[in-house]
Amino acid sequence: MSKALLVIDLQNDYFPEGKFPLWNTETTLRHIEQAIEKANAQGIPVIHIQHLADPAVGLAPFFNQGTNGAEIHPRIRAAAPQAPVVVKHFADSFHQTNLETTLDQLGVKEILVCGMMTQNCVTHTAISKAAEKYKVSILTDCCTTVNEMLHHIALHAVSTRVPLVTTETGL
Repeated sequence: MSKALLVIDLQNDYFPEGKFPLWNTETTLRHIEQAIEKANAQGIPVIHIQHLADPAVGLAPFFNQGTNGAEIHPRIRAAAPQAPVVVKHFADSFHQTNLETTLDQLGVKEILVCGMMTQNCVTHTAISKAAEKYKVSILTDCCTTVNEMLHHIALHAVSTRVPLVTTETGL
């Protein structure tokens, strides 16, 4: 079974110098780097997911195209420099993107989901209608959000639909 690692919204605006810094970003960043390293060693493709605000609805508080904040964190790009980038405009990484086509071209049957924010883009991607054709797991040690409580609430809520694993057990 072919796996892929989806790295969702590891973008500069979510880090301390960005427009919407999240909780626990440095630890999450290190864990995702480790997950990418393990994926690379096993020949598991990595796919970057990048959220860009829709310019048709005006400037957003963050992730505006062409800004440094919207760029994928340089350490994540360095960890997987050849990985394709899927651009999205909604929480669900499948909605109006080429993610499903990209996964199909790679022969993927199983996806490991990680990234930012746990309660939004991570869970919406994991439980997307389009994700139902894949075996989906969330790497809990590779996700974060606004604060620890919301992170745990979101993981508990999604746990009835998607297996929760760690980098150790899922990769």
